Amino acid sequence: MTEIRNIAIIAHVDHGKTTLTDAILRQSGAAAEGVSMDSNALEQERGITIYSKNASVLYRGTKINIVDTPGHADFGSEVERVLRSIDSVLLVVDAQEGPMPQTRFVLRKSLELGLRPIVVINKIDKAAADPARTEEEVLELFFELGASDEQSNFPVVYAIGREGIAKRSLTDESKDLSPLLDTVIEHVPPASSADASHAPLRLQPFNLGYDNFLGRLAIARIYEGTVKTGQKVFVLKPDGQLREGKVTKLFSFEGLRRVDADEASAGDIIIVAGLPDIYIGETVAEARDAEPLPAIAVDEPTVALNFLVNNSPFAGREGKFVTSRQIRERLERELEVNVGLRVDFSSTESYRVHGRGELHISVLLEQMRREGYELQVSQPQVITREEGGVLLEPYEEAVVDVPAEFQGTVIERLGKRKFVLKDLRAAGESVRVVLEGPTRGLLGYRAQFVLDTKGRGVLSSRFLEFRPHAGEIEKRIVGSMVSMAKGKALGYALWNLQERGVLYIAPATDVYEGMVIGNTAKGEEMYVNPTKGKNLTNVRASGSDEAIQLVPPLELTIERSIEVMAEDEYLEVTPKSVRLRKIPAR
Repeated sequence: MTEIRNIAIIAHVDHGKTTLTDAILRQSGAAAEGVSMDSNALEQERGITIYSKNASVLYRGTKINIVDTPGHADFGSEVERVLRSIDSVLLVVDAQEGPMPQTRFVLRKSLELGLRPIVVINKIDKAAADPARTEEEVLELFFELGASDEQSNFPVVYAIGREGIAKRSLTDESKDLSPLLDTVIEHVPPASSADASHAPLRLQPFNLGYDNFLGRLAIARIYEGTVKTGQKVFVLKPDGQLREGKVTKLFSFEGLRRVDADEASAGDIIIVAGLPDIYIGETVAEARDAEPLPAIAVDEPTVALNFLVNNSPFAGREGKFVTSRQIRERLERELEVNVGLRVDFSSTESYRVHGRGELHISVLLEQMRREGYELQVSQPQVITREEGGVLLEPYEEAVVDVPAEFQGTVIERLGKRKFVLKDLRAAGESVRVVLEGPTRGLLGYRAQFVLDTKGRGVLSSRFLEFRPHAGEIEKRIVGSMVSMAKGKALGYALWNLQERGVLYIAPATDVYEGMVIGNTAKGEEMYVNPTKGKNLTNVRASGSDEAIQLVPPLELTIERSIEVMAEDEYLEVTPKSVRLRKIPAR
Protein backbone atom coordinates (compact mmCIF):
# COMPACT_ATOMS: atom_id res chain seq x y z
CA MET A 1 0.00 0.00 0.00
CA THR A 2 1.34 3.47 -0.95
CA GLU A 3 2.27 5.66 2.00
CA ILE A 4 0.34 8.95 2.16
CA ARG A 5 1.30 12.42 3.43
CA ASN A 6 -1.38 15.13 3.71
CA ILE A 7 -0.29 18.78 3.66
CA ALA A 8 -1.90 22.19 3.14
CA ILE A 9 -0.14 25.26 1.77
CA ILE A 10 -1.06 28.37 3.75
CA ALA A 11 0.07 31.98 3.48
CA HIS A 12 -0.96 35.60 3.30
CA VAL A 13 -2.42 36.70 -0.05
CA ASP A 14 0.21 37.03 -2.84
CA HIS A 15 3.05 35.34 -0.96
CA GLY A 16 3.33 32.65 -3.64
CA LYS A 17 1.35 29.59 -2.46
CA THR A 18 -0.26 28.74 -5.78
CA THR A 19 2.89 29.44 -7.82
CA LEU A 20 4.81 27.06 -5.56
CA THR A 21 2.08 24.38 -5.79
CA ASP A 22 1.98 24.70 -9.60
CA ALA A 23 5.77 24.21 -9.74
CA ILE A 24 5.53 21.06 -7.55
CA LEU A 25 2.83 19.63 -9.86
CA ARG A 26 4.84 20.41 -13.01
CA GLN A 27 8.10 18.95 -11.71
CA SER A 28 6.42 15.74 -10.53
CA GLY A 29 4.70 15.29 -13.90
CA ALA A 30 1.23 15.71 -12.37
CA ALA A 31 0.35 18.80 -14.44
CA ALA A 32 1.38 20.17 -17.83
CA GLU A 33 3.20 23.47 -18.35
CA GLY A 34 0.79 26.40 -18.05
CA VAL A 35 -1.82 24.48 -16.03
CA SER A 36 -2.57 26.19 -12.70
CA MET A 37 -4.37 25.34 -9.46
CA ASP A 38 -6.21 28.66 -9.91
CA SER A 39 -8.45 27.29 -12.66
CA ASN A 40 -11.43 29.56 -11.98
CA ALA A 41 -11.70 32.51 -14.41
CA LEU A 42 -12.15 34.99 -11.55
CA GLU A 43 -9.06 33.65 -9.78
CA GLN A 44 -6.95 34.02 -12.91
CA GLU A 45 -8.16 37.59 -13.51
CA ARG A 46 -7.62 38.74 -9.92
CA GLY A 47 -4.46 36.74 -9.32
CA ILE A 48 -5.77 35.37 -6.00
CA THR A 49 -6.99 32.00 -4.75
CA ILE A 50 -10.69 32.04 -3.84
CA TYR A 51 -11.47 28.35 -3.40
CA SER A 52 -9.33 25.73 -1.68
CA LYS A 53 -8.37 22.96 -4.11
CA ASN A 54 -6.94 19.47 -3.90
CA ALA A 55 -4.16 17.83 -5.85
CA SER A 56 -1.73 14.99 -5.33
CA VAL A 57 1.77 14.07 -6.46
CA LEU A 58 3.78 10.85 -6.30
CA TYR A 59 7.31 11.40 -5.00
CA ARG A 60 9.77 8.63 -4.12
CA GLY A 61 6.93 6.10 -3.82
CA THR A 62 4.88 8.34 -1.48
CA LYS A 63 1.55 9.96 -2.38
CA ILE A 64 1.50 13.58 -1.19
CA ASN A 65 -2.00 15.09 -1.04
CA ILE A 66 -1.73 18.89 -1.33
CA VAL A 67 -4.50 21.37 -0.48
CA ASP A 68 -3.99 24.92 -1.80
CA THR A 69 -5.84 27.46 0.37
CA PRO A 70 -6.95 31.09 -0.16
CA GLY A 71 -4.79 33.85 1.32
CA HIS A 72 -7.46 36.55 1.64
CA ALA A 73 -9.17 37.01 5.01
CA ASP A 74 -12.65 37.00 3.40
CA PHE A 75 -12.13 33.35 2.47
CA GLY A 76 -10.74 32.31 5.86
CA SER A 77 -13.55 29.80 6.35
CA GLU A 78 -12.01 27.76 3.50
CA VAL A 79 -8.69 27.58 5.39
CA GLU A 80 -10.14 26.60 8.79
CA ARG A 81 -11.84 23.48 7.44
CA VAL A 82 -8.85 22.33 5.42
CA LEU A 83 -6.51 22.42 8.43
CA ARG A 84 -8.60 19.77 10.18
CA SER A 85 -8.05 17.28 7.36
CA ILE A 86 -4.26 17.39 6.99
CA ASP A 87 -1.21 16.45 9.08
CA SER A 88 1.10 19.41 8.50
CA VAL A 89 1.24 22.78 6.74
CA LEU A 90 3.74 24.55 4.52
CA LEU A 91 3.68 28.12 5.87
CA VAL A 92 4.82 30.27 2.94
CA VAL A 93 6.20 33.70 3.87
CA ASP A 94 7.46 36.40 1.50
CA ALA A 95 11.19 37.02 2.17
CA GLN A 96 10.68 40.77 1.74
CA GLU A 97 7.31 41.42 3.41
CA GLY A 98 7.64 38.95 6.28
CA PRO A 99 4.59 37.73 8.28
CA MET A 100 1.34 39.56 7.43
CA PRO A 101 -2.19 39.50 8.99
CA GLN A 102 -3.37 36.34 7.23
CA THR A 103 -0.05 34.65 8.09
CA ARG A 104 -0.94 35.16 11.74
CA PHE A 105 -4.53 33.97 11.23
CA VAL A 106 -3.68 30.70 9.46
CA LEU A 107 -0.68 29.98 11.70
CA ARG A 108 -2.76 30.41 14.86
CA LYS A 109 -5.34 27.94 13.55
CA SER A 110 -2.57 25.45 12.68
CA LEU A 111 -0.89 25.69 16.08
CA GLU A 112 -4.22 25.32 17.94
CA LEU A 113 -4.78 22.02 16.09
CA GLY A 114 -1.35 20.79 17.19
CA LEU A 115 0.13 20.80 13.69
CA ARG A 116 3.88 21.22 13.25
CA PRO A 117 4.44 23.62 10.33
CA ILE A 118 7.26 23.62 7.79
CA VAL A 119 8.26 27.24 7.05
CA VAL A 120 8.96 28.11 3.41
CA ILE A 121 10.64 31.50 2.97
CA ASN A 122 9.69 32.31 -0.61
CA LYS A 123 10.77 34.94 -3.16
CA ILE A 124 14.37 35.06 -1.87
CA ASP A 125 15.36 36.53 -5.25
CA LYS A 126 13.55 39.83 -4.56
CA ALA A 127 15.80 42.90 -4.50
CA ALA A 128 14.82 43.81 -0.91
CA ALA A 129 14.51 40.20 0.34
CA ASP A 130 15.91 39.57 3.82
CA PRO A 131 15.47 35.85 4.61
CA ALA A 132 17.30 36.07 7.97
CA ARG A 133 15.06 38.88 9.23
CA THR A 134 11.95 37.10 7.93
CA GLU A 135 12.94 33.87 9.70
CA GLU A 136 13.45 35.82 12.95
CA GLU A 137 10.01 37.48 12.58
CA VAL A 138 8.36 34.10 11.93
CA LEU A 139 9.98 32.66 15.07
CA GLU A 140 8.75 35.68 17.09
CA LEU A 141 5.25 35.07 15.71
CA PHE A 142 5.38 31.40 16.78
CA PHE A 143 6.32 32.45 20.35
CA GLU A 144 3.66 35.18 20.36
CA LEU A 145 0.96 32.66 19.35
CA GLY A 146 1.94 30.23 22.13
CA ALA A 147 3.63 27.55 20.01
CA SER A 148 5.06 24.54 21.86
CA ASP A 149 8.80 23.88 21.90
CA GLU A 150 8.35 21.19 19.25
CA GLN A 151 6.30 23.49 17.00
CA SER A 152 8.80 26.36 17.42
CA ASN A 153 11.65 24.09 16.30
CA PHE A 154 10.36 24.21 12.73
CA PRO A 155 12.30 23.18 9.61
CA VAL A 156 12.99 26.02 7.16
CA VAL A 157 13.21 25.78 3.37
CA TYR A 158 14.16 28.71 1.12
CA ALA A 159 12.44 28.93 -2.26
CA ILE A 160 11.91 30.82 -5.49
CA GLY A 161 8.48 29.46 -6.40
CA ARG A 162 8.36 31.15 -9.80
CA GLU A 163 11.57 29.38 -10.89
CA GLY A 164 10.71 26.09 -9.14
CA ILE A 165 13.80 26.10 -6.89
CA ALA A 166 14.08 25.18 -3.19
CA LYS A 167 17.10 25.04 -0.83
CA ARG A 168 17.63 23.88 2.73
CA SER A 169 20.41 26.44 3.13
CA LEU A 170 20.85 29.74 1.31
CA THR A 171 24.32 28.68 0.15
CA ASP A 172 23.13 25.40 -1.42
CA GLU A 173 23.01 24.87 -5.16
CA SER A 174 19.59 23.72 -6.40
CA LYS A 175 17.78 23.27 -9.68
CA ASP A 176 14.38 21.94 -8.52
CA LEU A 177 11.98 21.57 -5.56
CA SER A 178 13.22 18.17 -4.36
CA PRO A 179 14.73 19.68 -1.12
CA LEU A 180 11.20 20.86 -0.21
CA LEU A 181 9.56 17.50 -1.01
CA ASP A 182 12.32 15.66 0.90
CA THR A 183 11.58 17.89 3.92
CA VAL A 184 7.86 17.03 3.64
CA ILE A 185 8.58 13.27 3.67
CA GLU A 186 11.00 13.62 6.60
CA HIS A 187 8.86 15.86 8.83
CA VAL A 188 5.20 15.11 7.99
CA PRO A 189 3.87 11.98 9.76
CA PRO A 190 2.27 9.23 7.60
CA ALA A 191 -1.47 9.77 7.23
CA SER A 192 -2.51 6.40 8.65
CA SER A 193 -1.32 3.45 10.68
CA ALA A 194 -2.04 -0.27 10.24
CA ASP A 195 -4.55 -0.11 13.12
CA ALA A 196 -6.48 2.75 11.48
CA SER A 197 -6.67 0.88 8.15
CA HIS A 198 -8.31 -2.17 9.79
CA ALA A 199 -10.74 -0.22 12.01
CA PRO A 200 -14.41 0.37 11.03
CA LEU A 201 -14.89 3.23 8.56
CA ARG A 202 -14.97 6.86 9.77
CA LEU A 203 -14.52 9.80 7.39
CA GLN A 204 -15.31 13.51 7.67
CA PRO A 205 -16.06 16.05 4.87
CA PHE A 206 -14.05 19.30 5.09
CA ASN A 207 -15.23 20.79 1.80
CA LEU A 208 -18.19 20.51 -0.56
CA GLY A 209 -18.54 20.33 -4.32
CA TYR A 210 -21.42 20.12 -6.77
CA ASP A 211 -21.93 18.07 -9.92
CA ASN A 212 -24.90 18.50 -12.27
CA PHE A 213 -25.29 14.71 -12.54
CA LEU A 214 -24.16 13.46 -9.12
CA GLY A 215 -25.50 16.34 -6.98
CA ARG A 216 -23.67 17.37 -3.82
CA LEU A 217 -20.15 15.99 -3.40
CA ALA A 218 -18.24 15.66 -0.13
CA ILE A 219 -14.46 16.18 -0.18
CA ALA A 220 -13.39 14.16 2.85
CA ARG A 221 -10.47 12.74 4.80
CA ILE A 222 -10.72 9.06 5.74
CA TYR A 223 -9.58 8.74 9.35
CA GLU A 224 -10.25 5.01 9.81
CA GLY A 225 -11.18 1.98 7.74
CA THR A 226 -11.97 1.58 4.05
CA VAL A 227 -14.81 3.02 1.97
CA LYS A 228 -16.16 1.27 -1.15
CA THR A 229 -18.55 2.21 -3.94
CA GLY A 230 -22.08 0.99 -3.13
CA GLN A 231 -21.37 0.80 0.60
CA LYS A 232 -24.22 1.59 3.02
CA VAL A 233 -23.15 4.14 5.66
CA PHE A 234 -24.50 6.15 8.58
CA VAL A 235 -24.15 9.95 8.73
CA LEU A 236 -23.71 11.23 12.30
CA LYS A 237 -24.22 14.86 13.21
CA PRO A 238 -22.10 16.36 16.03
CA ASP A 239 -25.27 16.54 18.19
CA GLY A 240 -25.84 12.76 17.88
CA GLN A 241 -28.57 12.74 15.18
CA LEU A 242 -28.30 9.83 12.73
CA ARG A 243 -29.40 9.10 9.17
CA GLU A 244 -28.62 6.39 6.64
CA GLY A 245 -27.04 6.79 3.21
CA LYS A 246 -25.25 5.01 0.39
CA VAL A 247 -21.98 5.83 -1.36
CA THR A 248 -22.78 5.81 -5.09
CA LYS A 249 -19.42 6.96 -6.45
CA LEU A 250 -15.87 7.58 -5.24
CA PHE A 251 -13.08 9.69 -6.71
CA SER A 252 -9.46 10.14 -5.68
CA PHE A 253 -6.95 12.77 -6.83
CA GLU A 254 -4.18 12.25 -9.38
CA GLY A 255 -2.43 15.54 -9.99
CA LEU A 256 -5.23 18.04 -10.54
CA ARG A 257 -7.62 15.43 -11.97
CA ARG A 258 -10.24 13.49 -10.08
CA VAL A 259 -10.22 9.82 -11.08
CA ASP A 260 -12.75 7.06 -10.43
CA ALA A 261 -11.94 4.78 -7.50
CA ASP A 262 -13.66 1.60 -6.30
CA GLU A 263 -12.32 1.94 -2.78
CA ALA A 264 -10.06 4.11 -0.62
CA SER A 265 -8.36 3.53 2.73
CA ALA A 266 -7.52 5.44 5.90
CA GLY A 267 -5.35 8.52 5.42
CA ASP A 268 -6.48 9.37 1.89
CA ILE A 269 -8.42 12.45 0.76
CA ILE A 270 -11.31 11.53 -1.56
CA ILE A 271 -14.58 12.75 -3.11
CA VAL A 272 -17.78 10.95 -2.08
CA ALA A 273 -21.06 11.13 -4.07
CA GLY A 274 -24.47 9.82 -3.06
CA LEU A 275 -25.12 11.71 0.20
CA PRO A 276 -27.35 14.60 -0.95
CA ASP A 277 -27.65 16.40 2.40
CA ILE A 278 -24.10 15.85 3.68
CA TYR A 279 -22.52 18.83 5.41
CA ILE A 280 -19.05 19.86 6.53
CA GLY A 281 -18.02 18.40 9.91
CA GLU A 282 -20.48 15.49 9.90
CA THR A 283 -19.08 11.97 10.38
CA VAL A 284 -19.72 9.22 7.81
CA ALA A 285 -19.32 5.85 9.53
CA GLU A 286 -19.80 2.15 8.88
CA ALA A 287 -21.32 1.47 12.31
CA ARG A 288 -24.53 2.97 13.71
CA ASP A 289 -22.96 3.46 17.15
CA ALA A 290 -19.66 4.98 15.94
CA GLU A 291 -18.19 7.93 17.88
CA PRO A 292 -18.66 11.19 15.87
CA LEU A 293 -15.43 12.97 14.97
CA PRO A 294 -14.91 16.44 16.55
CA ALA A 295 -17.08 19.05 14.83
CA ILE A 296 -15.52 21.59 12.45
CA ALA A 297 -16.47 25.15 13.40
CA VAL A 298 -16.69 27.88 10.76
CA ASP A 299 -16.24 31.57 11.65
CA GLU A 300 -19.40 33.66 11.60
CA PRO A 301 -20.11 36.21 8.80
CA THR A 302 -19.41 39.89 9.57
CA VAL A 303 -21.39 41.82 6.91
CA ALA A 304 -24.94 41.56 5.54
CA LEU A 305 -26.88 43.06 2.63
CA ASN A 306 -30.14 42.51 0.73
CA PHE A 307 -30.41 40.82 -2.69
CA LEU A 308 -33.48 42.04 -4.61
CA VAL A 309 -35.07 41.72 -8.04
CA ASN A 310 -33.84 44.52 -10.31
CA ASN A 311 -36.66 47.04 -10.82
CA SER A 312 -34.74 49.88 -12.45
CA PRO A 313 -35.96 51.46 -15.72
CA PHE A 314 -33.38 49.29 -17.55
CA ALA A 315 -34.42 46.05 -15.83
CA GLY A 316 -34.59 42.93 -18.01
CA ARG A 317 -32.51 44.32 -20.89
CA GLU A 318 -29.48 42.07 -20.39
CA GLY A 319 -30.20 39.29 -17.90
CA LYS A 320 -31.47 35.77 -18.56
CA PHE A 321 -32.37 35.13 -14.91
CA VAL A 322 -34.29 38.06 -13.44
CA THR A 323 -37.04 36.72 -11.13
CA SER A 324 -36.89 36.33 -7.35
CA ARG A 325 -37.40 32.56 -7.72
CA GLN A 326 -34.37 32.28 -10.01
CA ILE A 327 -32.23 34.38 -7.64
CA ARG A 328 -33.37 32.24 -4.71
CA GLU A 329 -32.48 29.00 -6.52
CA ARG A 330 -29.02 30.37 -7.35
CA LEU A 331 -28.39 31.36 -3.73
CA GLU A 332 -29.56 27.93 -2.54
CA ARG A 333 -27.04 26.35 -4.94
CA GLU A 334 -24.30 28.62 -3.60
CA LEU A 335 -25.07 27.49 -0.05
CA GLU A 336 -24.32 23.93 -1.17
CA VAL A 337 -20.61 24.79 -1.46
CA ASN A 338 -20.00 28.23 0.10
CA VAL A 339 -20.04 27.59 3.85
CA GLY A 340 -18.94 31.13 4.79
CA LEU A 341 -22.31 32.36 3.46
CA ARG A 342 -25.68 32.57 5.24
CA VAL A 343 -28.97 33.52 3.56
CA ASP A 344 -32.29 34.44 5.17
CA PHE A 345 -35.13 33.41 2.82
CA SER A 346 -37.96 34.49 5.16
CA SER A 347 -38.98 37.43 2.94
CA THR A 348 -40.22 36.98 -0.62
CA GLU A 349 -39.27 40.54 -1.66
CA SER A 350 -35.58 40.39 -0.74
CA TYR A 351 -33.06 37.88 0.61
CA ARG A 352 -30.72 38.88 3.43
CA VAL A 353 -27.23 37.58 2.56
CA HIS A 354 -24.53 37.36 5.24
CA GLY A 355 -20.86 37.08 4.20
CA ARG A 356 -17.31 37.37 5.48
CA GLY A 357 -16.49 40.72 3.85
CA GLU A 358 -16.87 42.97 0.81
CA LEU A 359 -14.66 40.76 -1.38
CA HIS A 360 -16.57 37.60 -0.39
CA ILE A 361 -19.87 39.22 -1.48
CA SER A 362 -18.46 40.86 -4.63
CA VAL A 363 -17.02 37.55 -5.89
CA LEU A 364 -20.48 35.95 -5.55
CA LEU A 365 -22.10 38.87 -7.43
CA GLU A 366 -19.45 38.70 -10.18
CA GLN A 367 -20.09 34.97 -10.64
CA MET A 368 -23.86 35.52 -10.81
CA ARG A 369 -23.64 38.26 -13.44
CA ARG A 370 -21.35 36.08 -15.60
CA GLU A 371 -23.96 33.34 -15.42
CA GLY A 372 -26.64 35.71 -16.76
CA TYR A 373 -28.26 36.88 -13.51
CA GLU A 374 -29.63 40.38 -13.06
CA LEU A 375 -30.33 41.81 -9.59
CA GLN A 376 -29.78 44.75 -7.27
CA VAL A 377 -28.26 44.81 -3.80
CA SER A 378 -28.30 47.21 -0.85
CA GLN A 379 -25.29 48.74 0.89
CA PRO A 380 -23.44 46.18 3.07
CA GLN A 381 -23.85 46.69 6.82
CA VAL A 382 -21.83 45.06 9.59
CA ILE A 383 -23.60 42.44 11.68
CA THR A 384 -24.05 43.44 15.31
CA ARG A 385 -25.21 41.40 18.27
CA GLU A 386 -26.14 41.98 21.89
CA GLU A 387 -24.62 40.21 24.88
CA GLY A 388 -25.52 41.09 28.47
CA GLY A 389 -27.22 44.29 27.34
CA VAL A 390 -24.08 45.46 25.48
CA LEU A 391 -24.17 46.04 21.72
CA LEU A 392 -21.21 44.31 20.04
CA GLU A 393 -19.74 44.68 16.54
CA PRO A 394 -16.87 42.98 14.64
CA TYR A 395 -13.37 44.46 14.99
CA GLU A 396 -10.42 44.03 12.64
CA GLU A 397 -6.67 44.41 12.71
CA ALA A 398 -5.41 46.48 9.78
CA VAL A 399 -1.76 46.23 8.71
CA VAL A 400 -0.64 49.00 6.37
CA ASP A 401 2.69 49.06 4.51
CA VAL A 402 3.27 52.56 3.08
CA PRO A 403 6.13 54.90 2.21
CA ALA A 404 6.89 57.06 5.28
CA GLU A 405 5.54 60.23 3.62
CA PHE A 406 1.97 58.80 3.64
CA GLN A 407 1.85 57.32 7.15
CA GLY A 408 0.38 60.47 8.75
CA THR A 409 -2.50 60.63 6.23
CA VAL A 410 -3.37 56.94 6.71
CA ILE A 411 -3.27 57.16 10.54
CA GLU A 412 -5.42 60.32 10.46
CA ARG A 413 -8.01 58.84 8.07
CA LEU A 414 -8.33 55.59 10.01
CA GLY A 415 -8.31 57.49 13.32
CA LYS A 416 -11.49 59.28 12.20
CA ARG A 417 -12.95 55.82 11.53
CA LYS A 418 -12.30 54.79 15.18
CA PHE A 419 -9.07 52.88 14.51
CA VAL A 420 -6.43 52.90 17.25
CA LEU A 421 -2.69 52.76 16.48
CA LYS A 422 -1.10 49.62 17.98
CA ASP A 423 2.34 49.47 16.39
CA LEU A 424 4.57 51.48 14.06
CA ARG A 425 7.93 50.29 12.75
CA ALA A 426 10.21 50.60 9.76
CA ALA A 427 9.98 47.74 7.24
CA GLY A 428 12.65 48.19 4.58
CA GLU A 429 11.98 51.37 2.60
CA SER A 430 8.43 51.67 3.91
CA VAL A 431 6.70 51.89 7.30
CA ARG A 432 4.44 49.19 8.75
CA VAL A 433 1.46 50.59 10.67
CA VAL A 434 -0.72 48.23 12.74
CA LEU A 435 -4.15 49.50 13.84
CA GLU A 436 -7.29 48.00 15.38
CA GLY A 437 -10.83 49.21 14.88
CA PRO A 438 -14.40 48.32 13.88
CA THR A 439 -15.04 46.54 10.56
CA ARG A 440 -17.43 49.41 9.72
CA GLY A 441 -14.43 51.72 9.55
CA LEU A 442 -12.89 49.73 6.68
CA LEU A 443 -16.09 49.51 4.60
CA GLY A 444 -15.61 51.91 1.72
CA TYR A 445 -12.07 52.91 2.74
CA ARG A 446 -9.91 50.98 0.28
CA ALA A 447 -10.57 53.28 -2.70
CA GLN A 448 -9.67 56.29 -0.54
CA PHE A 449 -6.55 54.46 0.67
CA VAL A 450 -5.33 53.99 -2.93
CA LEU A 451 -5.75 57.74 -3.55
CA ASP A 452 -4.10 58.75 -0.26
CA THR A 453 -1.04 56.57 -0.90
CA LYS A 454 -0.90 57.22 -4.69
CA GLY A 455 -1.28 53.46 -5.23
CA ARG A 456 1.94 52.68 -3.34
CA GLY A 457 0.40 51.36 -0.11
CA VAL A 458 -0.64 47.81 0.80
CA LEU A 459 -3.59 47.37 3.18
CA SER A 460 -4.36 43.98 4.75
CA SER A 461 -6.84 43.14 7.46
CA ARG A 462 -8.12 40.22 9.51
CA PHE A 463 -11.14 39.70 11.77
CA LEU A 464 -10.29 39.85 15.48
CA GLU A 465 -13.46 39.45 17.57
CA PHE A 466 -16.74 41.12 18.54
CA ARG A 467 -16.20 44.13 20.83
CA PRO A 468 -18.46 46.92 22.22
CA HIS A 469 -19.94 49.20 19.56
CA ALA A 470 -17.60 52.10 18.70
CA GLY A 471 -20.34 54.68 18.12
CA GLU A 472 -20.98 56.88 15.09
CA ILE A 473 -18.37 56.91 12.31
CA GLU A 474 -18.17 59.69 9.72
CA LYS A 475 -17.07 57.87 6.58
CA ARG A 476 -18.59 59.32 3.46
CA ILE A 477 -16.70 62.37 2.25
CA VAL A 478 -18.21 62.50 -1.26
CA GLY A 479 -21.80 63.00 -2.33
CA SER A 480 -23.66 61.48 -5.27
CA MET A 481 -24.20 63.13 -8.66
CA VAL A 482 -27.64 61.89 -9.70
CA SER A 483 -29.24 62.07 -13.15
CA MET A 484 -32.65 63.75 -13.27
CA ALA A 485 -33.29 62.87 -16.92
CA LYS A 486 -33.50 59.81 -19.16
CA GLY A 487 -31.59 59.49 -22.43
CA LYS A 488 -28.02 59.37 -23.71
CA ALA A 489 -25.32 61.27 -21.86
CA LEU A 490 -23.75 63.98 -24.01
CA GLY A 491 -20.09 65.00 -24.03
CA TYR A 492 -20.94 68.70 -23.64
CA ALA A 493 -22.98 68.09 -20.44
CA LEU A 494 -20.33 65.80 -18.94
CA TRP A 495 -17.62 68.36 -19.77
CA ASN A 496 -19.38 70.88 -17.54
CA LEU A 497 -20.13 68.32 -14.80
CA GLN A 498 -16.62 66.90 -14.48
CA GLU A 499 -15.49 70.06 -12.67
CA ARG A 500 -17.85 69.20 -9.81
CA GLY A 501 -16.48 65.74 -9.02
CA VAL A 502 -15.62 62.36 -10.54
CA LEU A 503 -17.81 60.89 -13.30
CA TYR A 504 -18.67 57.19 -13.60
CA ILE A 505 -19.99 57.33 -17.18
CA ALA A 506 -18.69 58.21 -20.64
CA PRO A 507 -20.52 60.09 -23.45
CA ALA A 508 -23.29 58.09 -25.21
CA THR A 509 -24.00 56.05 -22.06
CA ASP A 510 -27.71 55.39 -21.53
CA VAL A 511 -28.88 56.99 -18.26
CA TYR A 512 -32.19 57.14 -16.41
CA GLU A 513 -33.74 59.30 -13.73
CA GLY A 514 -32.26 58.45 -10.32
CA MET A 515 -29.09 56.83 -11.72
CA VAL A 516 -25.86 57.86 -9.97
CA ILE A 517 -23.49 59.10 -12.69
CA GLY A 518 -20.63 60.32 -10.48
CA ASN A 519 -19.67 61.76 -7.12
CA THR A 520 -19.28 65.32 -5.92
CA ALA A 521 -16.07 66.47 -4.27
CA LYS A 522 -17.80 68.74 -1.73
CA GLY A 523 -19.91 65.91 -0.30
CA GLU A 524 -23.36 67.27 -1.12
CA GLU A 525 -25.89 65.43 -3.27
CA MET A 526 -26.42 67.03 -6.65
CA TYR A 527 -29.15 66.37 -9.24
CA VAL A 528 -27.95 67.06 -12.79
CA ASN A 529 -28.97 66.64 -16.43
CA PRO A 530 -26.24 64.71 -18.31
CA THR A 531 -28.35 64.67 -21.51
CA LYS A 532 -28.34 68.44 -21.97
CA GLY A 533 -26.75 69.59 -25.24
CA LYS A 534 -25.24 72.92 -26.19
CA ASN A 535 -27.71 75.67 -27.20
CA LEU A 536 -27.19 76.23 -30.90
CA THR A 537 -27.65 79.55 -32.74
CA ASN A 538 -27.35 80.49 -36.40
CA VAL A 539 -24.49 82.86 -35.55
CA ARG A 540 -20.94 81.53 -35.45
CA ALA A 541 -18.35 83.60 -33.66
CA SER A 542 -14.62 83.08 -33.22
CA GLY A 543 -13.90 81.23 -29.95
CA SER A 544 -17.49 80.12 -29.35
CA ASP A 545 -16.72 76.51 -30.30
CA GLU A 546 -14.51 75.47 -27.43
CA ALA A 547 -12.66 72.17 -27.59
CA ILE A 548 -14.26 69.66 -25.20
CA GLN A 549 -11.71 67.78 -23.14
CA LEU A 550 -13.14 64.95 -21.03
CA VAL A 551 -11.32 63.18 -18.21
CA PRO A 552 -11.69 59.38 -18.56
CA PRO A 553 -14.49 58.22 -16.23
CA LEU A 554 -13.92 56.12 -13.09
CA GLU A 555 -15.31 52.83 -14.34
CA LEU A 556 -17.54 51.15 -11.76
CA THR A 557 -16.74 47.57 -10.80
CA ILE A 558 -18.76 45.63 -8.23
CA GLU A 559 -16.11 46.08 -5.53
CA ARG A 560 -15.63 49.78 -6.25
CA SER A 561 -19.40 50.34 -6.26
CA ILE A 562 -19.82 48.57 -2.90
CA GLU A 563 -17.19 50.93 -1.47
CA VAL A 564 -18.66 54.21 -2.80
CA MET A 565 -22.41 53.51 -2.54
CA ALA A 566 -24.51 55.43 -0.01
CA GLU A 567 -27.09 53.99 2.38
CA ASP A 568 -29.99 55.20 0.23
CA GLU A 569 -28.64 53.59 -2.96
CA TYR A 570 -28.87 50.23 -4.69
CA LEU A 571 -26.15 48.57 -6.75
CA GLU A 572 -27.66 47.30 -10.00
CA VAL A 573 -25.74 44.27 -11.32
CA THR A 574 -26.44 42.90 -14.81
CA PRO A 575 -24.37 40.68 -17.18
CA LYS A 576 -22.97 43.74 -19.01
CA SER A 577 -23.41 46.68 -16.62
CA VAL A 578 -22.78 47.81 -13.06
CA ARG A 579 -24.78 50.87 -12.03
CA LEU A 580 -25.61 52.77 -8.84
CA ARG A 581 -29.10 54.20 -8.38
CA LYS A 582 -31.09 55.96 -5.71
CA ILE A 583 -33.64 53.78 -3.92
CA PRO A 584 -36.97 54.91 -5.39
CA ALA A 585 -39.54 56.35 -2.98
CA ARG A 586 -42.42 53.95 -2.34
